[in-house]
Amino acid sequence: MTTPAEHPSLNVRNRVSPEEWAMRVNLAAAYRLVAHFGWDDLVFTHISARVPGSEHHFLINPYGWLFDEITASSLVKVDLDGRKVMDSPYDINPAGFTIHSAIHAARADAHCVMHTHSLNGVAVSAQKHGLLPISQQATLVLASLAYHDYEGIALRDDEKPRLVADLGDKTFLMLRNHGLLTVGATPADAFLAMYVFEAACMIQIRALSGGGELIAVDPQIVAGVRQAAAMVTRGLGGQLAWPGLLRRLDRIDPSYKT
Repeated sequence: MTTPAEHPSLNVRNRVSPEEWAMRVNLAAAYRLVAHFGWDDLVFTHISARVPGSEHHFLINPYGWLFDEITASSLVKVDLDGRKVMDSPYDINPAGFTIHSAIHAARADAHCVMHTHSLNGVAVSAQKHGLLPISQQATLVLASLAYHDYEGIALRDDEKPRLVADLGDKTFLMLRNHGLLTVGATPADAFLAMYVFEAACMIQIRALSGGGELIAVDPQIVAGVRQAAAMVTRGLGGQLAWPGLLRRLDRIDPSYKT
């Protein structure tokens, strides 16, 4: 396997459309940001994105690379079966694409699918009552949250219909005993959704650890959050925060753009 240290000059930018290159840069940035915020699980989760202008081609990480090593050129272009459709020295994890391919195939609006195994997310996913309405962040998630019961490591195609049915038209999916998943029209949207999801889980773990009685948000307020969120954050649109996040990455290490 070619390693990041041996990363060749692939001239990928000259082999793809400007739209695909822009998607590659933003997807690589999403990987770097997941690592920056500490949500990564070595090499064992994925973020995928639909290639602009294509219904059946997707970008995903080269298997074995840490998230803070991902670059725009290293992302691998595959079809819904996880088969490479553009020459690349890198392999992917076909099993890891199982969840992503199911959602991409079922949701035309899910151009980006982000899945994490963060400690806070897994901890809340193991709690019987799931995400509790105890923070503003939680109310934003609860406005569009679904759950999927654990069926073991996601390797089997027969799980796909149940996963898709459970997600429905929601933005957030809590995979019981497993982790968190968000979908978005762009990597920016999927990332901001995950930021809020992870924050809600972190707050819940900290609040429960305090041992005191918790105050739940009024159910009527939770019910009205979807409309309020659309007005305040443009539907949790990641574009508001994304430019600043890219500037942060540029200060840390701009190599994601290569």
